Amino acid sequence: MTLLIKITLVLTLLLSIILPFGAFLLGERSKNRYKASLGINCLAFFGTFLIANILLYSGNAHAAGESVASNAAGFGYIAAALVTGLSCIGGGIAVASAASAALGAISEDSSILGKSLIFVAMAEGVCLYGLIVSFMILGQLS
Repeated sequence: MTLLIKITLVLTLLLSIILPFGAFLLGERSKNRYKASLGINCLAFFGTFLIANILLYSGNAHAAGESVASNAAGFGYIAAALVTGLSCIGGGIAVASAASAALGAISEDSSILGKSLIFVAMAEGVCLYGLIVSFMILGQLS
């Protein structure tokens, strides 16, 4: 029975990602429609994630010691994934704004190329720090 629940939840998670953006792509593309599609996507994904946790972890705890250790490892892997993903998203946003400003400044005065590259590299450092922290978390799990 749990295999059927797991398959159903995986399919529901996939559909919660695909359907809102499919509906967005079919109609007229506007900023408000994109925001609504993203909101529906987040609500469906995290709602399904919450229901999945309730269904999968609400059983009997007959082997409590083993389940606590496996839950801790699972949460460690989720933490490593979140650290990497969120730092890369933040670094991407920072690089996008820093690089566009650097290109504009370089087009007016080419002597500031070195200074502008330093700011772009600092923004990319955020991603590297997230990756290093992720490796530290994964090192503690093994």
